[in-house]
Amino acid sequence: MAGNDLGSLLGGLLGGGGQGGAAAGGGGNILGALLSALGGSGGGQPGGGANNPLGGLLDMLTKSGLADQAQSWIGTGENQSVSGAQIKEALDDDALLQAAKQAGVSPDEAADQIARALPQAVDKLTPSGQVPSGSLEDIIRQQNL
Repeated sequence: MAGNDLGSLLGGLLGGGGQGGAAAGGGGNILGALLSALGGSGGGQPGGGANNPLGGLLDMLTKSGLADQAQSWIGTGENQSVSGAQIKEALDDDALLQAAKQAGVSPDEAADQIARALPQAVDKLTPSGQVPSGSLEDIIRQQNL
């Protein structure tokens, strides 16, 4: 459903090709699954929402001590990396489990894939240095990503 569509869009955003190879579509599929999980279940995430869970995800990362990394992805400078362990700490367990299940990988592999793909995806989704409003699908299409 929407997660698959979002995964396809994010796969295109990330170059679609053999970045991580483990799952078809690589980082786009896992990020689509994660954002779908957050959008579908994350009604309590400030800044999140069914159409654009990116703000909620960034808020979760910020509250988990990853504010510098998240800001580096939004800003115009070099993107700081995060580890799978940091992603596991930052994310809600249910969202990570749901994303892993949807992507067909273990939660550890899901966290590792998210850690590899998220900085690039957020960087490309925030070219003006601000978290966009509107649905992610609309934003990706508007930016011809």
